[in-house]
Amino acid sequence: ERQALLIETLGGLETLKACSAESERQHRWEKTHGALTRLDSHARFFSAALPKKVFTPRINRYQGEGHYGMHYDNAILRRADGQQVRSDVSCTVFLNEPDEYEGGELVIHDTYGEQRVKLPAGSAVLYPGTSLHEVRPVTQGQRLGCFFWIESMVRSDPQRALLHELDMAITSLREQHGETPETHTLTGTYHNLLRMWADT
Repeated sequence: ERQALLIETLGGLETLKACSAESERQHRWEKTHGALTRLDSHARFFSAALPKKVFTPRINRYQGEGHYGMHYDNAILRRADGQQVRSDVSCTVFLNEPDEYEGGELVIHDTYGEQRVKLPAGSAVLYPGTSLHEVRPVTQGQRLGCFFWIESMVRSDPQRALLHELDMAITSLREQHGETPETHTLTGTYHNLLRMWADT
């Protein structure tokens, strides 16, 4: 199974242009921050990540063959406020359109090979913090992205994936058939598993 998960376009995040002016950088950060603060209310993001703590988001820009070679993220990160965050889940939010630059794919290496990710502005991808990954060289234009890490209430990647699949299946069943005794039972199973596995 592929380990990366596309989160649909985040509402309200506009394409953000790079500019050397300080006011534009501040404006870009405010727009990005506004979108990121809405992630908690994004049902699919919450279901996939089950966030407990979030490391302060950062913005990067690659141009002129800029890249980030294959690497694993650090397991424990320290925020400016001194709190430590375990990097269970990595998230990249794409801030400009794919046709604005060439190259620059986020490449995630997993058991089934490599996944190349290059998404529309405002789209986010989640993947396990344990993944080997890289950003390929940007050969033309510039790539803007926001990245951060999430400490999940459920540390285990397989347990978190199972809960997410179950949650999505319950949601689909509700959409097709409404509330039924089966959806009540499955919802109970979901919450009992979460109760067993979550660390709050």
